Amino acid sequence: MVRGYAGKFLEVDLSSGGIKDVTFSDDILRNFVGGRGLATKILWDRLGSRWEEIDPLGPENIFLVLTGPLTGIYPGSRVCVSGKSPQSNGIIGSTLSGEFGNELKCAGYDGIIATGKAEKPVYLFITDDNAEIRSAEHVWGKEAPETIRTLTKEGLELLKRAGRGAEKIKEPAMIYCGPAGESRVRTAAVMQKISHAAGYGGYGAVMGSKNLKAIVVKGRKPLPSVTSPETVKILLREVERQLLERDRLRRWGTGYGGYEVGARQSSEPVRNWQEEWHDEKRFGGPKFDFRYWVKRYWSDFNCPVACMKVAVVKTGPYKGAITDDPDYEMQAYLGPNLGIFDPDKCIYLSALIDYLGFSGINGGNTLAFAAELYQRGILTKEDLGFELNWGDVEAFERLARMIVKREGIGDILAEGTYRAALKISEMKGVDVTKYAVHVKGVEVGAHGTRSGLDFNPIAYACSPQCGDHTSGVYDAYNDARIVFFDSAVVCSMCGSPLIWDFYKAVTGWDLTDADWCRVLGRRIMHIQRAVLLLGGPDIFWRPEIHDDNPPRFYEPLPSGPYKGKTTDRKTFEDMRKQYYEAIGWDERGIPKSSVLRELGLEDVDKALDKVRKQ
Repeated sequence: MVRGYAGKFLEVDLSSGGIKDVTFSDDILRNFVGGRGLATKILWDRLGSRWEEIDPLGPENIFLVLTGPLTGIYPGSRVCVSGKSPQSNGIIGSTLSGEFGNELKCAGYDGIIATGKAEKPVYLFITDDNAEIRSAEHVWGKEAPETIRTLTKEGLELLKRAGRGAEKIKEPAMIYCGPAGESRVRTAAVMQKISHAAGYGGYGAVMGSKNLKAIVVKGRKPLPSVTSPETVKILLREVERQLLERDRLRRWGTGYGGYEVGARQSSEPVRNWQEEWHDEKRFGGPKFDFRYWVKRYWSDFNCPVACMKVAVVKTGPYKGAITDDPDYEMQAYLGPNLGIFDPDKCIYLSALIDYLGFSGINGGNTLAFAAELYQRGILTKEDLGFELNWGDVEAFERLARMIVKREGIGDILAEGTYRAALKISEMKGVDVTKYAVHVKGVEVGAHGTRSGLDFNPIAYACSPQCGDHTSGVYDAYNDARIVFFDSAVVCSMCGSPLIWDFYKAVTGWDLTDADWCRVLGRRIMHIQRAVLLLGGPDIFWRPEIHDDNPPRFYEPLPSGPYKGKTTDRKTFEDMRKQYYEAIGWDERGIPKSSVLRELGLEDVDKALDKVRKQ
């Protein structure tokens, strides 16, 4: 057995209740590693021949929860969720932090493959080399705190009943979907703890579509053994030393950007990206510090960076709201993007969105889209049932709850910003897609391109993960490196040049940065690109049209020190052309046959023939 892996995966057929162990060959693991990489392999092998027909919210889709060989060993432990995305109709590898991946490996599994659909709500309970499907009807419809409390208590009781000394061990880990996922809101997140989310991809909705409320796991075994234990110890000490030098990240988390990205870089979404600059000094990193933080350094297992913070509103109408910091993306999307510049309100909304299992980035984008339509008189009080003005936190809460329950206009907005824009355009007889800030159905991260100081013009447009800010592309070489972090399943913010040595010390496999960026990572990106172009069944993307930025990114910035600047269309088109050539796509953006065959993807090449003929 390859070191660094537990050696088997758990496959659960939710339709039949069947549970079995499956394995993958060393060759597959070596080429696709784990997490995002292995997800592309599994999904392509099982669904690729009929990709366009697969409904991401149907029982034929596969929900994947995968670790990697470095999970739990290298700093920054995470777990990767994937499947056919109900947002992009492609494959997105979406990771979230917490101890779930460690517990799963310690229970003897490298991942979970969930197929089918349970007749009634269920959750999966996993212990050492064992799993069972249990009823989740009593927590269906419950928000995060009650779900966590109930299933944690049950988990401990089950462990105690099994004679496993529950009174001496820490609580089990779990991932779950909230009410948003249960309602198949396409922007629903997979959650861990009260505030850790895998928001991109809409996999909370995939869990909901399978009636799978949660997966609870407790492992009592050690982490898998490594090839060179002493080398791992030496490398771990050095990587930790390097990470401890990231002082600003540890002190402030990414939340310091809540003011800086807007004021200094003019690249923060403000009122649905109508602006990207603000100078609201009452908002941003330092304003969330002593007044709110009750835990200054919060990290998951084995992470010395500890960039997370626990923030609590201590007084006033929002007293008791508790969440993680919020980080930069949550500050931006649930702050200035909604016209909110009050930390109390931002923390309150962030906590609410987490409790509902709604993605803060994607969901926040949709809320702002609706608010702009109201500002422009396209959506009215009659459509909404109330006024929706910028900065009105109670109105945004009301709209978020309507989306989660699919009530009224919320049923349309639950389809995500782009699909909602198509429906509202038809309903109102006016094109509102120009106000939808997304790339191929995925709402973009909180980093703009217009000022030229933050993301580059093709970062989202050419990414196989579309609007995902953690996977923006640039030169078709270095872009593959993030795929490695998502496949080894560790936090990319814990990156070190020693990670390749670390990988060899754990697995015993030689892998260089060049090998990964030229071949292995590129192969994974090409599979992701292929299924994105195959798409379906409701929406199909055409690269000549959809490899582009949202229309708003070509409007001149209306305010701030970079007023008048915009994403230059010719620069964008030149960069896109260069990117196509560098990565191996033709002039239309379709992977070339020669490149796919060079990467050993002959079946992918054949499947793309239909796209080439369009």
